[in-house]
Parts: sequence; C-alpha cells; structure tokens
Amino acid sequence: MLSILLMGCFMANRANAQTDAKPFYLDYTKPVDARVKDLISRMTLEEKAQFLNHVGPDLSRFNIHSDKWNQSLHGVVWTRPTTMFPVSIAMAATWDTKLVHDEATAISDEARAVYNGWHNDPNFQGDKKGLIYRSPVINVSRNPYWGRINECFGEDPFLTGRIGVAHVKGLQGDDPKYLKLASTLKHYAVNNVEKNRKSISATVSERMLNEFWLPHFKDCIVEGGAQSIMASYNAINGTPNNMNKLMLTDILKNQWGFKGFVVSDLGGVNTMVNGHEKGQMSYEEAVARSINAGCDFSDKEFMQYIPIAVQKGLLTEDKLNESVARVMRVRFMLGDFDPQEVVPYSKIPMDVIGSAAHIQLALKSAQESMVLLTNKNHILPLDKSKIKSIAVIGPHANIFTAGGYSGKPMQAITPLEGIKNRMAPGTEVTYAAGAEITPARLSANTPVFNRADEIQKAVDAAKKADVAILYVGTTLAIEAEDRDRTSLGLPGNQDDLVKAVLAANPRTIVVLMNAGPLTIPYVKDNAPAIIEAWWGGEQGANGIADAIFGNINPGGKMPLTVYASESQVPPQDEYDVTKGFTYMYINGKPLFPFGHGLSYTDFAYSNLKLSAKQIKADGTITATVDVKNTGKIAGDEVVQLYVHDVSPSLKRPTEELRGFERISLNPGETKKVTISIPGSKLAFYDEKIHAFRVEPEMIDVLVGSSSEDIRLRSKFMVTAN
Repeated sequence: MLSILLMGCFMANRANAQTDAKPFYLDYTKPVDARVKDLISRMTLEEKAQFLNHVGPDLSRFNIHSDKWNQSLHGVVWTRPTTMFPVSIAMAATWDTKLVHDEATAISDEARAVYNGWHNDPNFQGDKKGLIYRSPVINVSRNPYWGRINECFGEDPFLTGRIGVAHVKGLQGDDPKYLKLASTLKHYAVNNVEKNRKSISATVSERMLNEFWLPHFKDCIVEGGAQSIMASYNAINGTPNNMNKLMLTDILKNQWGFKGFVVSDLGGVNTMVNGHEKGQMSYEEAVARSINAGCDFSDKEFMQYIPIAVQKGLLTEDKLNESVARVMRVRFMLGDFDPQEVVPYSKIPMDVIGSAAHIQLALKSAQESMVLLTNKNHILPLDKSKIKSIAVIGPHANIFTAGGYSGKPMQAITPLEGIKNRMAPGTEVTYAAGAEITPARLSANTPVFNRADEIQKAVDAAKKADVAILYVGTTLAIEAEDRDRTSLGLPGNQDDLVKAVLAANPRTIVVLMNAGPLTIPYVKDNAPAIIEAWWGGEQGANGIADAIFGNINPGGKMPLTVYASESQVPPQDEYDVTKGFTYMYINGKPLFPFGHGLSYTDFAYSNLKLSAKQIKADGTITATVDVKNTGKIAGDEVVQLYVHDVSPSLKRPTEELRGFERISLNPGETKKVTISIPGSKLAFYDEKIHAFRVEPEMIDVLVGSSSEDIRLRSKFMVTAN
C-alpha cells in the first residue's frame, strides 16, 4: 500500500514538474528548427490561421504579437519622427555600396530602438512596431513611365543587385544567430506598371525572365540572405504571382534555396479573386492555391479561409505547417521568443533615432547622390563670396518632397532654406514659385494661381539677381504608387518657366527634383548647368546647396537612362528589353546615358590590364586600371566596367555593367582599381537547355566614366570547359 502511495506521489510530482517547466520552444539554447516544431505542435488550426495574418490579432496564449505592416525604404515609418534619408533611386545614384550599407544599418538601428522601446518602457509612446520590414524595392525601372521609380535602384539588374545586397545586409545585421530586422524584397517579380496592376499579366519569355527580371532577386536571396520576399500583384504569362508555383517554389525555394517566407502584397488574395479571376474563384480556393504554390503569409483572408480550405480538403495541414514554420523561424531568428538580455540588438537605445550621427549620414547620402548633368564653361561651383544676390525660383524651391513610403523627418528643409543655410552672410535672396507642378485643389481659402503673373514675378527676380537657381521636377502627385507618369517631360507649366528664366538671366542653374527620368532637351541645350538632385531626404536641400557652392564635389552617376524623346521608348506592355529598353538595348542616342555624371575636376584612366588573355567558362578574370585626379580639387569618380560579346549567337547587350567602384582622389593622386569578372557573369540564358550557358567567344572589356564615356578597352577569349 505504501509503495502504491509513494508511486502515486512520484507520478504527481513529475506531472507538476512538466507543467511548471518552461516550454521547449522558449529555451533559447535549443536549435531554432526544433523550437519552431515544438511551438507549432501546440497551436490549433485557428491559431495557425491567425498567425499567418500579418495584421491579425495577437496570440496571447503564446505571447505572440502580430507582425503589422512595417516600412523602411529610406527611413523608419513610425508615428514619431525618424531620420529620413534620400529616396532609393537617389541612393542608387551614389554607386556607393558601403554608404548604402551604412544607411540601411542606421535605419535598422532606429527600427530596433522602437522595438526595444516598447519592450523596456511600460509608458512607451507611439506605434509598437515589429521587426519584419518591407524593404528594399528591387524591381528594375525598365519602364521610364513607372510611378514607383523613386522606390527602386534603377534600370540595371547588376547595379540593383549590388546595392540591394548591401541594403539587405545593413538591415538584417551581422550577428551569427540573430537578425536585427527581417528584410522583405519587393515586388517579386516583373512588377513595372501601375495601371491595372492588380489584374495585369506580363508576357515574358523564359530568357528575359531569367536574364533580366530575376538576377538581382537571386543576388539578394542567395548572397544577401534576405529572409522575406513579397509576391507582386501582377501575373506572369497568365499566372498571378501570389499562386505562381514556378516563381515561389520551383525557382525561389528549390533552385535558390530560399529558407525564409513569401508574403503577399497587401490584399493579394483579394486581387486574385476579384482582379485576375474576376470572381470565378472562391476565397478558400485562392487561399489554398496561394499556400500550395508557396505564398506563406498574407492578410485577413488567410485567417478567415485557411480553416475552411483545410476542412474542404483543398489544403493539407502538413502544407499549412510548412508556411507557419517558415514565418515562425524568422520570428525566432529575430529573438521574439527570447529574453531581451540575450539578444545583442536589444541594447540599441531610443536616442539613436534622429541622432547627430544619423543626420550627418543623411547629409552625406544626399551629397553623394548629386549628379552633375551639365556644367558649361565651368559655371559651377559658384563662388559665394562674389555673389551679392540670388533668385531662388521654382515650384520645388519652397516645398519639401519626401517620397513614397516616407516617415516623418526630424527636420524637413526646403531648397530655399538650404541656400540660406549655405550662402555667404549678407547675401540678398528673393523667392518666386513661378509655376505649378500640378494645379492646386481650389477651396474657399485657396488663392488663385495666376500662371502669367507668377512667371513674371520669377522673371523680375531673375533679372535683378547675380545668379538664379531654378528648382523644377515632379512630386508624388505625378509619379507614385498606383500612378504612372503620362509624359517624360516637366509637368505643369514648368517648361514655360524654364524658358522665361533662362532668357531673363543667363546665369541660371537648373536643379531637377524628381525620380523617373526627365526628357528635357531644351534645358540641356540652353541651361548653363543642370544638377539631378532627386528627392534627397531631410538633408537633401543642404546637399544641393553644398554642390552648388562647392562645399562638395558632385560624384553621383545616373542609375538609369534619360531618353532623348518619348518616341524612343517601346510600349509599356513590351517586356522584352531587347526591343529598345535601357542602356543595354536603347535605339539611338540617349539624352543622358546610364552611368553619366560630371565632376568639378578631371580624371585620367591608364594601364588597363587583364589577368589573362583567355579563361575557361567557369573561370574568373581580373581587370586593373589606374585612375588619376588631374584637376585642382578633390573629387569622387565611379569607375565602371562593361562587357560586350563580340560575336554572340543571339542578340546581346551593346554593353553590360559587370563591375564598378566609387573612389575618392585628391589632386594629383592615383589609385589602382581592381574588378573581377566571374565567367558566370558572361552567361546568357539558353531556352533550348533551360539554363544559363557561356559561349566560347571573344569578350570586349570597356572601362570608363559612363556607359558612353569609355576611356580604355581590352579583350579576352572565353574557352569551353
């Protein structure tokens, strides 16, 4: 009897010990995959469905907070101000991967600070953001009318890949165990038109898909290690990307070995049901087909219809568990289930947000993004000690344009304020808007904008000033998400303003503030100098003034082609870039070529040497070149290396970027630049074998300051393996 009682007490104590013990999934010393498996085993079907709704309710039983919808394209989007950096296309114009990495690191520091703030302070104010952020956008700007060019890194897959990898690594951090943030690549794939974007289908050949539309995504997944990717609204060859097994599973997960999760674009399931399928598909079918194809994470439709899809046999719980595991694994890698003190990023304080170091980095980013397009008779930089009066003119002169997916800046500086911040004391400044970018929405309190009168005010100001600075361009009212441009020219009556001001004062500097390329032949022919300044973030206006007055020497380069005319551009629904898109296949001469950007100094190229006269298809060749600053002031140069197949068996690019490096040189200084080219970067996609291959042939190596400004050439032979 005693033994039975003792055994009963033992069993009861053992049961109590198991109940009181910390669940396995909360033991941070255990392998992540095992912890994920344990947690999933404890969840009900309904809880799994809730978990896969990124804006769903918190799962209080497991202390799992909903992810929410976090953005950080060029600064953390939050309810309170954060540091606002230049828009993505401006960062691409820096051609500086280290700077891009530093910028993304600063952004992720501020995002982690918000997360740490609400974990550590019971009185925390502001939105409680998670750690999965929707950035970067790495779609290429094949279509110059595309409304979202401000969000991307330009038209070239190679440049986009290099900058994208730097951005992803900066966001996610370098800890071997924990992620700082989870980076979500947008928008996968062939997403390049806003009109009818929720029902459009892109017709793309197998070759174009693999050769032009996917390499940069592969770079950011395989090399960058991005942990999330967003399926775009559009379809490819008739299959919506949200349920495109070829894209989401065969290529992404099987070929590239992607271990993270796929998320739909906002409302992605709804766009399939009511967009692509026009009501011919039920919601439970759309949800099941999405998960079965490889989409792991979505919106309310997942939460609502996953249980129904399982009950109807459209979706197995094993397949559902795969998606839950992929999302859950990333949450564990972010440290969401671990004590704050064991996560290295938990010590980032709130005072990094808008810190002096981050503001200075925002200024440096703006400065490096400035592209000097023209500079006739070396009118720039201006000697501010000799200028007594400045006319600051243009519809952009006294407004601040943040860009898409922008947070609140710490301090929004207008171009007019930027000039005042940098000009010599005592300089007289007059301001006139002169024109409209878009007509103002009239209300009872809105004064009527008389275009003739306003242009006359601008002319009067220009005539009286020693120099005029004219700020023109576009805003989100012209180019933005869900809004493609209808023209490549200056919108509104800005053309009239430019002509009038140039006639009134021949010393007029034109500053372009836009994202997509502007076809402005009159301005190029008649303005003494043009600076492409983009939408430069909260320090952009100071960066422009620094370039104008010579506080910095512009060194940015164009990450896209500026077409000479709209007739030069193929139709937007033509997805074969060989028909005339980008610098690689453009028909005729551009207005400004890809990679273009001048300097206040001069650079001489010499001693181009290749490491071999021939390589095998799986080998690597290295090019070295000496670059010397032959001018009188320090400056940055972006050394660009392009390749060209001499006798290809099918149409190949005129030139193809395969390496670059931004360097800084003092007057008289020389630096040796080394760029390696693996044989794999000489390959084209062969639809006959459904794979990339390298042809045995002669390859031209072109090194220079832009895709048109080639300074040195050499050749080497590729032989079969």
